[in-house]
Amino acid sequence: MRLEILALAVLVGACNWAFRFLPTRADLSGLKPGGLVARFLASTGPAAIATLVVASILPAIHTPGPAFAPLVGGVLAVIVVFSASRSVVGATLAGSLAYGAVYGLLG
Repeated sequence: MRLEILALAVLVGACNWAFRFLPTRADLSGLKPGGLVARFLASTGPAAIATLVVASILPAIHTPGPAFAPLVGGVLAVIVVFSASRSVVGATLAGSLAYGAVYGLLG
């Protein structure tokens, strides 16, 4: 693996971790419920789902054949679980598990 790719992966991973971890350590008691920061922090769950979809689509674009099957399985799991429970966490986990399961069955 090239050093540039490894450095980019580490940098993106560190930023992703900080983006998700640091808001859990911040004192948010003074925020207005409908304020800009509150809305920004509420959007991190859907952003995680969008990140998983993009990460799933990119390899499928370059690989012909049944490469979209894991993506379809993951998206369907997200839709079903979110529709049933309105839980972003549950939908994200279900989508990840479904994607991994379908990928494992095909690979």
